[in-house]
Amino acid sequence: MKIDVLLGLQWGDEGKGKIVDFLTPKYDVIARFQGGPNAGHTLEIKNIQHILHNIPSGIFHKEKLNIIGNGVVIDPLIFKEEIDSIKKLGIDLSENLIISKKAHLILPTHRILDAASEAAKGKIKIGSTLKGIGPTYMDKTGRNGIRVGDIIRQDFKKKYTFLVKKHQEILKLYDFFYQLSDYEKGWFEGVETIKKFNIVDSEYLINNYLEEGRAILAEGAQGTLLDIDFGSYPYVTSSNTVSAGACTGLGVAPNKIGEIIGIFKAYCTRVGGGPFPTELINPTGEELRKRGAEFGATTGRPRRCGWLDMVSLKYSIMLNGVTQLIMTKVDVLNLFKIINICTGYKIEGKTIDYFPYDVEIEIEPIYTEFKGWNQDLSNATSFDKLPVELLKYISFIEKEAGVPIKIISIGAEREQTVFN
Repeated sequence: MKIDVLLGLQWGDEGKGKIVDFLTPKYDVIARFQGGPNAGHTLEIKNIQHILHNIPSGIFHKEKLNIIGNGVVIDPLIFKEEIDSIKKLGIDLSENLIISKKAHLILPTHRILDAASEAAKGKIKIGSTLKGIGPTYMDKTGRNGIRVGDIIRQDFKKKYTFLVKKHQEILKLYDFFYQLSDYEKGWFEGVETIKKFNIVDSEYLINNYLEEGRAILAEGAQGTLLDIDFGSYPYVTSSNTVSAGACTGLGVAPNKIGEIIGIFKAYCTRVGGGPFPTELINPTGEELRKRGAEFGATTGRPRRCGWLDMVSLKYSIMLNGVTQLIMTKVDVLNLFKIINICTGYKIEGKTIDYFPYDVEIEIEPIYTEFKGWNQDLSNATSFDKLPVELLKYISFIEKEAGVPIKIISIGAEREQTVFN
């Protein structure tokens, strides 16, 4: 048995939460492999919206197992809030949520360091979510981090105090006021909540499940263009968001990877700073934001909006080895008379069709224009029921990408999903 990987191909916010929830019945296990509470996976079930940060998006299927893998970083305070929120819905996760011992913990001082560092950058800030993600991964690679498995060790408090003192010394370099006690009480309550769950060596568990023939879906967070190595650096996250990250983030070998499912919006969005070649700073961009309700699930910040960028999309497909595509939020484009797709970049008078190393330079997008379908899609149940203009849009993307679009999402609810 092989593990399938589902991930975003843009700058995040592609609709991964809804699609994972929709696909979960096909799988026995859903496993998050990287990122932390900077992720905001939104699910809408029976007109009730749920936003998940650390917990995999399969949790509303009580018969399915959900694993937080070793590549994830967990804030105990946010984790407890998430658990308490789900418990209010009458859902007990104690039986079907498992946490890797090797997942790292976000300390209160990680969040303070994140805020202090971002504030010090001034106008050149990268648009951090201020969740402490970067400092936590820095401690992980610096071999100073505290892992979930440490909370059940007798020297846990000693390790915690040592790392906090180190952070406090660093914070002396910043002109930044903070009150550590404001964070700590809820954080330690969150640690006690984590202790109530099954904490395991998840790499053994996942590989044993594969040997048993169980179907596993690896759920990515953020998006390919935010990858620490291959994204629009330095405006990126602190983990590997590409498919290779599933191997290191869950402890599975590359030859155990099966289907790689790439998700992208029918247009583009981005939260925070960084380059965005097709961004529309005009009424069309505002209309996309309004119709798509484009506000960050984690930060609440308005998302920047623009047309679909095939240059970056093909780059993401190449990096991930995508075998099938899912296009989301197609309904947002329902009433646009003209829709554009970027098929190349013009830089200093030269036309290129690849994602450049220096993405902070001025890039002029080259567009191919399409006639909009200009109609409601809510009654569409299969691809052959879709308007011809939308089918042309889909066909063009498939031809450019060299990968088939298997599913489109035409609304936030589970049922508003169309198979090809």
